[in-house]
Amino acid sequence: MFQSASLPVALSKSEYERLEPALRTALLAAQQQVVDRKPFSVMILIAGVDGAGKNDAIARLHEWMDVRYLTCNAYEEKETEGERERPQLWRYWRDLPARGETSVVVGSWYNTPLRRFVLGDLDEDGFERALARINRFEELLARENVLVLKFWFSLQPKVQKERLKALKKKARARRILAEWTDIAHASDAQDAFEKAALTTSTAAAPWIVIPSGDPQSRDIALGRCIEMAMRRRLAAAPADPLAVPTVVARVKRISAVDAIDLSQRLPKARYSAELEHWQAELARLVDKKAFRDLGLVVAFEGNDAAGKGGAIRRLIRPLDPRRYRVHRISAPSREEKAHPYLWRFWTRLPRQGHAAVFDRSWYGRVLVERVEGFCTEADWMRAYNEINEFEAELAAADTLVVKFWLAISKQEQLARFKAREETPYKQFKITDDDWRNRLKWDAYAEAAGDMIDRTSTPDAPWALIAAEDKRHARVAVVRHLVERLKDAL
Repeated sequence: MFQSASLPVALSKSEYERLEPALRTALLAAQQQVVDRKPFSVMILIAGVDGAGKNDAIARLHEWMDVRYLTCNAYEEKETEGERERPQLWRYWRDLPARGETSVVVGSWYNTPLRRFVLGDLDEDGFERALARINRFEELLARENVLVLKFWFSLQPKVQKERLKALKKKARARRILAEWTDIAHASDAQDAFEKAALTTSTAAAPWIVIPSGDPQSRDIALGRCIEMAMRRRLAAAPADPLAVPTVVARVKRISAVDAIDLSQRLPKARYSAELEHWQAELARLVDKKAFRDLGLVVAFEGNDAAGKGGAIRRLIRPLDPRRYRVHRISAPSREEKAHPYLWRFWTRLPRQGHAAVFDRSWYGRVLVERVEGFCTEADWMRAYNEINEFEAELAAADTLVVKFWLAISKQEQLARFKAREETPYKQFKITDDDWRNRLKWDAYAEAAGDMIDRTSTPDAPWALIAAEDKRHARVAVVRHLVERLKDAL
């Protein structure tokens, strides 16, 4: 593969000096359009064998581009404690650039699978699975307005040997050489990259090989590719495929949400004893040593006024306040809108031994954003798979995902709305949006049914809770969490 990368290429000093000013001008103009219009963000992955001049090329980009909107995120092979205690992709989600901004990524999500494969710590099957997961991640980024550009800096073995010999004399260079791309592993690293490129060079995020024997031609080639990619993306029109949301086709539509038995009740006389029992069980489980190796994510969705807040208060009461956070999710902020929609949830993920409780969650994309038209059909249709992949990533990283849908009838919702309006200390809970949403009850019910059908997976099944009776719902929520924790521990 990439045979042309081995062909000799060089620029004379005079050729470089002729080409460089025009390229700088064009690259800066393209970047400025991205900054001004903010249609997408740009991620530039820099990878390749040691001695290829990756750091020098990055320094050149900082010289040519507007550094106010350009950052470099370099990731060590050895993760920090906080990174180890979260899913592998967490640190990359944390650092995603906002629309209009560009980041250069060194030590990307390819490093760990490539390194482990080259050093023999990962077999072919494991390598293929890792690459398939990367493809899904990059496809999500591309669809969420991130331009992903991936560059592999190649170098002929003879040239690499000469460069590394010179570099090893410099203390600064010795610190940045990677074990798996040094001269002893260069051939294996190139072979591993070619295997990876076969799988992960996609239309959404293609690999581009940069011959790096001549530093001047290397830098010109890198700058040209980035400028051309930005201009092509600026001129591109988004495509919205037709959505077909229904999973189960019936003559008469009925969903799992419609089938919830709302008549379930818990007598007042039994409520306190049962709640205290399950809260004590929850406290006992989270105090176990095994819980220190587990992250816990709890997501609450449901009808407006279904009692999510009350259920959350009963759930967190037995927990150590130092080890949990409650995130009340509302409309995204300006910063959040400038990132992929899952970004604000990735950045709130808990460490192992900690819990994050979400009052409303990432399911807003397939509920309120779908019903209110805040995103396109294509956006919310593909969100089902993106959410399933997100939750699978959490499960693979030993994070337990527990999801609740709290259901009430339309009549009960009306009664609760009126009670909130008439009770001074509850009036903050009722807004004009709540009344408007009632007018779209059927649309929200349909969206909820599709959501349950498409996202109740073995990794993260939905718990459907009848909330017509608040006492029953609160005990059922704590009991279900206890049961899931027992299984996980």
